[in-house]
Amino acid sequence: MTASKDAERAEGLTEAEKKELEEKFDPEMRFRPLGKVLSWITATTLFCLACYHFYTAGYGIPQATLHRGLHMGVTLGLIFLSFAALSNMRDTRPGVLAPLGLPILDWLFAIAGIVSALYVPWVFNDLAFRVGNPLPIDVIMGTILIVVLLEATRRAMGWPLPVIAILFMLYAYFGQSMPGVLVHPGASWTNIVNHLYLTSQGIYGTALGVISTYVFHFVLFGVMATRIGLGQLFIDLASAVAGRFAGGPAKVSVLSSAMLGSISGSSIANTVTTGSLTIPAMVRIGYPRHFAAAVEAASSTGGQITPPVMGAVAFLMIEYLGVPLTTILTAALVPAFMHFFGVLVQVHLEARRRGLRGLTKDELPVAWAVFKAGWLTTLPLFVLVAILLSGKTPYLAAFWGIASCLLVLVIQNIIRHDLATAARESVREAWDAFVIGAKYSLSVTAAAALVGIVIGVVTLTGVGFKIAFMVTSVAAGWAESVNVWLAILPFELMSVESLTLLFTLVMTAIVCVLMGCGIPTTANYLIMIAVAAPILGFLGVQPLVAHFFVFYFGVLADITPPVALAAYAAAGIAGADAFKAGNTAFRLGMGKALVPFVFAFSPSMLLVVEGFTWSEFFLATGGAMLGIWALSAAFAGWLFAPLRGYERWLLGLSAILLVAPDFYATLIGLAMIAPAFLRQVFIRKRGLDVAE
Repeated sequence: MTASKDAERAEGLTEAEKKELEEKFDPEMRFRPLGKVLSWITATTLFCLACYHFYTAGYGIPQATLHRGLHMGVTLGLIFLSFAALSNMRDTRPGVLAPLGLPILDWLFAIAGIVSALYVPWVFNDLAFRVGNPLPIDVIMGTILIVVLLEATRRAMGWPLPVIAILFMLYAYFGQSMPGVLVHPGASWTNIVNHLYLTSQGIYGTALGVISTYVFHFVLFGVMATRIGLGQLFIDLASAVAGRFAGGPAKVSVLSSAMLGSISGSSIANTVTTGSLTIPAMVRIGYPRHFAAAVEAASSTGGQITPPVMGAVAFLMIEYLGVPLTTILTAALVPAFMHFFGVLVQVHLEARRRGLRGLTKDELPVAWAVFKAGWLTTLPLFVLVAILLSGKTPYLAAFWGIASCLLVLVIQNIIRHDLATAARESVREAWDAFVIGAKYSLSVTAAAALVGIVIGVVTLTGVGFKIAFMVTSVAAGWAESVNVWLAILPFELMSVESLTLLFTLVMTAIVCVLMGCGIPTTANYLIMIAVAAPILGFLGVQPLVAHFFVFYFGVLADITPPVALAAYAAAGIAGADAFKAGNTAFRLGMGKALVPFVFAFSPSMLLVVEGFTWSEFFLATGGAMLGIWALSAAFAGWLFAPLRGYERWLLGLSAILLVAPDFYATLIGLAMIAPAFLRQVFIRKRGLDVAE
């Protein structure tokens, strides 16, 4: 397969080619090939793990430590079966040192992970008498689990997260040697293991609890929903709705990625699934290859911020913030809309600038025919959303959503086959979906457990508040310096407090993006709420706002070079330069970069915050939309006709003022764009523009 040939094909990629691309750009998907016996053992274990979670979602979760330990233990065992120690060691011949084709070291790691993970639930009733004074066997088991977690996470997603965890543990151990405000009394290895292993503040904490209680079920639901055809229905409906407009395939990409991403939550999987169809179509009508790849990547990263699933983070938020899921989903609505609005505007302006057509009538599906053929696949999504909005637990909603998927699967097979064949096909497809769903959860479980170490060190040492003090002190110093220069203005543009918050937000955003370049969104979010959220809270930012801010910039890393994995996957389909695609994708995703600053200064954009007012909401939301539109036009060099150089500068500068949630700043911004807008309208009416 060559990428350039892929881009020429209208029918998209085969399933094998999609899998190859996912494995290439997503380390969490790089499963090693297994022999027949070991493959059967692994698949059966994965299926049993999925069945266990499906059952407990509907009939009750066991005691928390037992549930988390069982999930983690089985997952660790499966990771050492599924991921090789090195990427170039994926095949091993059976022998004395490799029973069933698996190296003996991997068997030892798998057994050690299972035993050490189940040890805490086994002795749970006795822990109340020895937390703080662990037995030697407790320390040994805890040390084993920490080592196994480091190696499992390294195999599943690379070195960055294990290195971060090791650095945090070193900080806890060598606290007396730390410089300045970072100094602390230090902790012995026994105390570190006690805190991380035997309490609920570390490995067995909230992060692992959310993954094992909520996230697994929604990953499984996403796989099941895609299997029954809901994803394809979204793509076809988007084509029917948006395909006929200028640059139609690009607009189809945006809409279909938004809908599909709402149930998948994976940027790279979303990119490969929808991009295999939309990228070739975009190239065919005239979009440059790198731009086509960037559109798909930028759109696909929106899936993690789009209700109702939002990847794993929505469920982490309800635990850490102690608010209902409906609050999180409501708060996510407007920022998610802003992201897709920003991509759509730039796609449209680029199409008008290049004079690109939409899809012809023969190329378009009919919306009613599409829905009539696939309406049954929407049943699980309606069931899921209805139960979520009713106030029931998320895992109960996932249970009924998965059950609805199974029902639809059976009905589809009965329609297509005779009863005997339908029964066999239903069992086979359900088995495959359960196995794949469980497989997709392996790496995120290892990451969540390892992040528990980072969070545990933060609670043990109080380093989060130390970092908050350092960052806010630096930001305050910068704010004072800038305020001296702003004092020459006849009016106050920004107060010292607002400047301090702005600089703090900028530093936090940079760290989130840099962290996100090496670790998955979920792990990034967990670390940043432990380290960065106290910084924003120190400046009076509401917790919900702080959590959304770090979450959005963590997601942005998927389209931020040099490690823009979603953009690189899209470039692989388009046959485009990967770095160029990444830079363009970042530009297309600017709504996701600008909007967090807007709701940090104007929380009413999130709808469910304290002090919400409609006037503030409309000012912030309307100004942000105008600012995104103006900045998009400046980048594209087109509004209704070609823009002159000074007009592009005017629009770019006015965008900053329009995005700022301030009434006077918005008025100044509107005044700045007025000359360019009026000239463009005049040209448009005279028919001087080059694209219709």
